Amino acid sequence: MDDADLKILAAVQEEFPLVSRPFRALGEKLGLGEYEVISRLEKLQRDGLVRRLGPILDIRKLGLTGVLVAVKVSEGEAQEVADVVDQYEEVSHNYLRPNDTGYNMWFTISAKEDRIQEILTEIRSRTGRKLLVLPTARIFKIGVKFDIV
Repeated sequence: MDDADLKILAAVQEEFPLVSRPFRALGEKLGLGEYEVISRLEKLQRDGLVRRLGPILDIRKLGLTGVLVAVKVSEGEAQEVADVVDQYEEVSHNYLRPNDTGYNMWFTISAKEDRIQEILTEIRSRTGRKLLVLPTARIFKIGVKFDIV
């Protein structure tokens, strides 16, 4: 990672241009070409330094609600269960986090309440797993900005 990468990372977390060619606009701001910005971000993503580029939406303003769901899975079963969970476009995160309770796979669902219940029923049926469902009661964090440069 070099100075150009650091400048790109700082720029995309501060104010992503909402224009038809956002990477060209970023490049102009940073003195880089559009395709250089794109290729550098792709490399940062391949290297695991960038997970995703996308908006953080207030789901409540969209008429949706959210739940955090936990499942107990063995290491050998994790991928199989993840493959089921990841088929739903309403799932935005799915990750393993070991802890003392045994609930080690966690994922979030954002949708209308009836759709959430439908997804939970399907996942229970398809995986044979008991799900720990934790509805969103209060939003604590909607974004993080890192001091990169």
